[in-house]
Amino acid sequence: MSRLSAEKGIDYSRVHLYRLMKAGQFPKPIHLGGNRIAFVESEIDSWIRAKIEQRDNDQAAA
Repeated sequence: MSRLSAEKGIDYSRVHLYRLMKAGQFPKPIHLGGNRIAFVESEIDSWIRAKIEQRDNDQAAA
């Protein structure tokens, strides 16, 4: 999860990310085996773009 912070600026705790995933509000990871997971970069990028659009729409409505 630290790479999400370093490369994408997503600085959420592991617990918070799992809450978002369970609620369908964040892309789910791919389980690689053992305690290893990975995220699909294009899914994370899409999630970020959606957040930007949401922010812009909220600002336009205000």
